[in-house]
Amino acid sequence: MPTGVPKVSLRISGEEDMVRIDTHNRPHRERSPSSGQHTDDEIANQPIRITMYPNGENRSQDTHPYINPPGGAVSAGISVYDIMQFVVPDVRTIRVGLAAPMGPPTSTGGEITKRIAPPHARVTIHQPASPPHEGQAGECPTEAEEISKPRDCITRIHVQKTGKPLRVAPGDMERDVSMPAGEARVYGITDPVVMETSANPIVSS
Repeated sequence: MPTGVPKVSLRISGEEDMVRIDTHNRPHRERSPSSGQHTDDEIANQPIRITMYPNGENRSQDTHPYINPPGGAVSAGISVYDIMQFVVPDVRTIRVGLAAPMGPPTSTGGEITKRIAPPHARVTIHQPASPPHEGQAGECPTEAEEISKPRDCITRIHVQKTGKPLRVAPGDMERDVSMPAGEARVYGITDPVVMETSANPIVSS
């Protein structure tokens, strides 16, 4: 028999008594949205709303989303990235598991020096896929131009957030490249690598 969504205790600021809140909503209240699903426009709205929320509250407290998407739409991933750059509080991204396709620009979009990864996290970089063309032959140049726009956008994000030269980035992203957290830090995609879980975790700088 289903038990439903577990609930945990939470003390709300200004309230004396603890309240019971489900485990889906507590991370949201603590500014810790998670992204572990195929990222489409609907899924992207969740981290966007949570990232925007601090703008109307305490702007000095970081938001720290957990990034672990298996893939997704370019437009959805870029919309999350844009919001990360727009909000006043720093976004401290935590990359877990395998951040594939739209995971890299999303987690790379966090504040530089605050893009965290555990040692067994992995990241895959590549160019966004091109959909098959089914229109008239005369539409091919326009279609090709539209396809190149998201690729150029992803490349610019890659250059800006990793420090790689523009002449190097497209070649690095031409094929799927998967790297562990340590290599991703050296490459410039992530910053500190948390080496162990404890009260005082060791961080590789």
